[in-house]
Amino acid sequence: MNKTVNINLGGISFHIDEDAYQKLARYFDAIKRSLSNSNGQDEIIKDIEMRIAELIAEKHGTGNQVITIKDLDEIIAVMGQPEDYRLDNDDQDIPKRNFNSGNKVTKKLYRDKENGMISGVLAGLGHYFGIDKVWLRILLLVLVFFYGTGILAYIILWIVMPEAVTTTEKLEMQGEPITISNIEKKVREEFESVSEKIKNVNYDKMGNEIKTGANKVAGSVGDVFISIFKVFAKILGVFIIMSSLPVIICLLIGVFTLGSSAFIHFPWQNFITAGNYSDYPIWSFGLLMFFAVGIPFFYLTLLGFKLLITNMKSMGNLANYTLLAIWLICTGILVAIGINQLTEFSFDGRVVEKHTLNLKPADTLLITFRHNVDYAKSTDDRVDFMIVPDSTDNEIIYSNEVSLTIQKTDEKLPYIQIEREAKGGSLSEAKKTAQKIRYSYKFEGNKLILDNYLLSDLQSKFRDQEIEITLYLPEGTLFKADASVRNYDSSDDAYFNLHYSSEDYIYKVYKEQVKCTNCPANENDHNDLEETAAEVKDTTITTTTSVNVNGKVISVKETTSNKGLTVDKDGVIIKKQ
Repeated sequence: MNKTVNINLGGISFHIDEDAYQKLARYFDAIKRSLSNSNGQDEIIKDIEMRIAELIAEKHGTGNQVITIKDLDEIIAVMGQPEDYRLDNDDQDIPKRNFNSGNKVTKKLYRDKENGMISGVLAGLGHYFGIDKVWLRILLLVLVFFYGTGILAYIILWIVMPEAVTTTEKLEMQGEPITISNIEKKVREEFESVSEKIKNVNYDKMGNEIKTGANKVAGSVGDVFISIFKVFAKILGVFIIMSSLPVIICLLIGVFTLGSSAFIHFPWQNFITAGNYSDYPIWSFGLLMFFAVGIPFFYLTLLGFKLLITNMKSMGNLANYTLLAIWLICTGILVAIGINQLTEFSFDGRVVEKHTLNLKPADTLLITFRHNVDYAKSTDDRVDFMIVPDSTDNEIIYSNEVSLTIQKTDEKLPYIQIEREAKGGSLSEAKKTAQKIRYSYKFEGNKLILDNYLLSDLQSKFRDQEIEITLYLPEGTLFKADASVRNYDSSDDAYFNLHYSSEDYIYKVYKEQVKCTNCPANENDHNDLEETAAEVKDTTITTTTSVNVNGKVISVKETTSNKGLTVDKDGVIIKKQ
């Protein structure tokens, strides 16, 4: 039975058996001897201890498991033997041997403050993605002009990304294996860099003062920013999660309910079905939408969790690149479908029909709209289009794209002109689609009843189908328009101004415009006061007035004429010649 020893390695406590402990001690002694002539020996030993502690933690965690000689041999195989990596001043003496076959090289995202201008965010991103930080700085400047998104993104990354402080973290940032050789090499480079700066201080003093001052100011400002934005980062993380996670859930549910008769209905179902945006099954379009929209919201959700959990691990490059490839493919397919769909709306087709209304000259035409009780509650309910079942349970397209225009005609009888309009990939296709639009109206006695909706077969697809009604009325025709007309009237107000205050107003068609015959004067903008006023007959009026002068009553007669006076319909004088 071997004894166990409790050791503290890199700030972490481990249990190790006695034989393994003795071998580990000899291993560190050998490292110290090989580094006897190296600068920063203590720094190197500290980094090596931390790296070995990380490797042990990966294998056993921080529990009560005992480290054996076998475990230690595997760790030494990753780190390498000190004598194989001894670095002298002559770099040509470094043997090119590789003991790192079992050492996984994984890049990690850190801030490189040493090579950065402010906080090292862009320098760290440059190491991680293998991009020169100059290009990232240009990209950041471009994003600043897009509503300041570049500044917000930089602040968020500043909060989320840790700074590479230790030698191990710097090696991980650059994706280099964490071995004795690389640790010693990194520390040695840093010492040489510092000594070189000290040696050349007189030459580059002026150039470095500006950067040093900027770094000090940036460091102070950075500490303040970090303290403030850490609080905001938590709040922002909660907000992002609450905003993006429900979208992903809805998208996921929508994929399984798309095209089905499920109890959950999504707006895009009618849009895709009616538009027939793809020749493939509708569920395939749903998958494209799910990945194209869902993947960005998935990363937003991850960002929210990372803002809340600072030590949250990344998914890894394989997962990130896979999702990026899927998103690019789905987005590209959707863009291609969208471009193809635009060609389906390139041409306008129209079909016109004319019907005479046998209205008696003495009758007042009554105009009204009616709705379909199967699809709407009143004429006020309006939709661009929706898919509804007809009387035989076949799906059809229902739309309230109906408009009415009133115009004057020189013909003796009024008539109605109905234009069916639609779009298509060619003129002939657009015209065929327009011909298939179903629309009806009714004329009974003196009442014109217009449908406020149109119907179209689902096979015709949604192609901006609409109905334009033009009502031509001869001069002198009287008509009334009830409240339902206000939602569909598209007449030029300079010709026909429909008053919303009452549906009892009677309108008359004149040569230049339609005028209201019984509207209040302050409401009817088109009636001329001179035309509604009445000329008062020329009469002479004699009035007798009694005046008391010094106690005597004297009668005075006064004669006046109303010639040239004009009064309105209420008897108020409005003009005197």
